[in-house]
Amino acid sequence: MLPAYISHPDCARHEMGAGHPECPERLAAIGDSLLARGLLDYMLPFDAPLATVAQLERAHTALHVRRLLAGSPASGYAQVDPDTWMNPHTVNAALRAAGAAVLATDLVLGGDASAAFCAVRPPGHHAERAAAMGFCFFNNVAVGIRHALDVHGLARVALVDFDVHHGNGSEDILAGDERVLMCSTFETGLYPFNGEDTRSLKDAANMVNVGLAPRSGSESFRAAVTGHWPPALERFRPELIYISAGFDAHRDDDMGNLGLVDADYEWVTRQLMDLASRHCRGRVISCLEGGYVLDPLARSVAAHVKVLIGAD
Repeated sequence: MLPAYISHPDCARHEMGAGHPECPERLAAIGDSLLARGLLDYMLPFDAPLATVAQLERAHTALHVRRLLAGSPASGYAQVDPDTWMNPHTVNAALRAAGAAVLATDLVLGGDASAAFCAVRPPGHHAERAAAMGFCFFNNVAVGIRHALDVHGLARVALVDFDVHHGNGSEDILAGDERVLMCSTFETGLYPFNGEDTRSLKDAANMVNVGLAPRSGSESFRAAVTGHWPPALERFRPELIYISAGFDAHRDDDMGNLGLVDADYEWVTRQLMDLASRHCRGRVISCLEGGYVLDPLARSVAAHVKVLIGAD
């Protein structure tokens, strides 16, 4: 049984203007890197489907879904927040990105894929239950998680987020849901400027948020992960693990200043795969979030995927 690689050409048609860091070239760089390293030879390719309204509304309000679906401009751009814009192709791209997480869930839980990587954009972890923000429209991992819980009937699902930015949207949607444990690291003093310590923004028992100071580097990141995530995850015993895989904490990415390197993404993925092998038969679904400088993004994704699919 091979792992799944899920993407779609529609995800490259969404763009937010010249010079915007969340650009279509991100997916091309990732695909080229995985192809050049032979990693796609170990994966089954799938086209991401369009998420349905019912699937989206497990994570978002009906009003939010309606507003986004109706908000697509006929030409040019429509502004969502100071950093986030829609073009005529954004809605389809966002539906594909959320649909990828749903398909990944069906494939992995149905025994048709051992794990999955969703190479999709726009990202999702800043999208709150009732708001799009921070380059994100629908919360892709939250849509997938609620599909696993409400459709497949899982009792315990974990979400791990190592993006340099706090996943405020995922927390907004999932805080207080006892079926979910969310563990994250992020840089403090950085967008979206909340969740600044190990307590949750919402002070919910199912959140393990670890804020790291700028320039913390690899040693502090690894200590934070080792000290906070495994104890909570071991107690929780997840049946499936989702990863919000953001690579913008890399030292060569100017969107943050944590100073991680390629090897850190390989290391953290190995920690999660070891835990998944003990508790959920290796079932892990990873969805692309941040990472905006193309070369370190491509290298870091390759380091992550190599371990995710067991090709190391």
